[in-house]
Amino acid sequence: MLKRLGVDDADLEIADAISRFAQAELAPHAAQIDRDETSTTRYVPALAELGVMGMNLPERWGGIGASPAAIILALVEIAKVCAATSSMIGAHYLATDSVLIGGDDTLRSRYLLDAAAGAKLGAFALTEPQAGSNPACMTTQAVRDGDSYRIRGVKHFISNADAAQFIVVYAKTAPELGTRGISAFVVDRDTPGVSVSSAEKLMGIHGAPAHEVAFDCVVPASNRLGEEGSGFRTAMKVLDNSRLDVAATSLGIAEAALGDAIDWAKQRNVGGEPLANKQGLQWRFADMKTQLEAAWLLTLQAASRRRAGEPFTDMASMAKLYASEMVAFVTDAALQIHGGYGFTREMRIERLVRDARILRIYEGSSEIQRTVIARMMLT
Repeated sequence: MLKRLGVDDADLEIADAISRFAQAELAPHAAQIDRDETSTTRYVPALAELGVMGMNLPERWGGIGASPAAIILALVEIAKVCAATSSMIGAHYLATDSVLIGGDDTLRSRYLLDAAAGAKLGAFALTEPQAGSNPACMTTQAVRDGDSYRIRGVKHFISNADAAQFIVVYAKTAPELGTRGISAFVVDRDTPGVSVSSAEKLMGIHGAPAHEVAFDCVVPASNRLGEEGSGFRTAMKVLDNSRLDVAATSLGIAEAALGDAIDWAKQRNVGGEPLANKQGLQWRFADMKTQLEAAWLLTLQAASRRRAGEPFTDMASMAKLYASEMVAFVTDAALQIHGGYGFTREMRIERLVRDARILRIYEGSSEIQRTVIARMMLT
């Protein structure tokens, strides 16, 4: 594995260990998981043993104190062989980052230690059927009643929801205040009044099912993350981190697609010579590699800012935007290079194309990323 911008030897050691695990344990089953639509949560105990389930957490809260660059490298190695597993881990990080950023030490002790150990899986419930890109439009409410809140509402496309032991729910405690009236709560999955639908029929990442979750439940006020009205700020900080996770998944899928395309072009003969000898194809490979390397640089630059404790919202949005658009180009080009064979389910590239498509949508669509970037430039 090459040393890249802002990556040190400790980061590479972590990535190498996870790469070996991914190749040995994930790769042999990835296609079957996709076909059968079975959940990648089966890997949680093994991933926790490697430290992956708590990579985003400091040692105090059960994590391994990994750097942002190490997290990116780890997710790249996992996404190379199974993007659904990378997506499942990313959803877990959304929940645990929420508790880490917004919670007090009591909540951190109660949830994060077990989350890092693989004993508790987290889910993150922000999106609603009519409130995807604009959280201000959410209708889920949390009404205070003494020492507790009653939460009522429906969340949609919630990864890990069925297997999770806890769900971080964002709800309005002061609807008249818009985003300043959003608060966050940790809700145990077995709380009476929490109902999870059957899994959505997704185009890709079949091993990371998404669900609709209905809430009509009571939770203690002590399960609120931070002060009332602080939920939106917490969510935005969490999404800054998560956008780098999406960029990493994009990098992993693109690395796999490019590798498959190169192997195919070298072995596939057309007109008595390998496809790789065709100048037009060589230029296509050059474009694919250039875009991939540019996405690496943007992502690691954002990770470097995060590691230094500097603001990185704009860089996270640029990395997520460019990497998710890049992987669409690379996987489509790779399928084209495979020709008709690439359109069959016998070839991995077919799965990579499907898995890549969601990356331009979740954790803020490409359009939302452009809005964030432009807004920060112009204010």
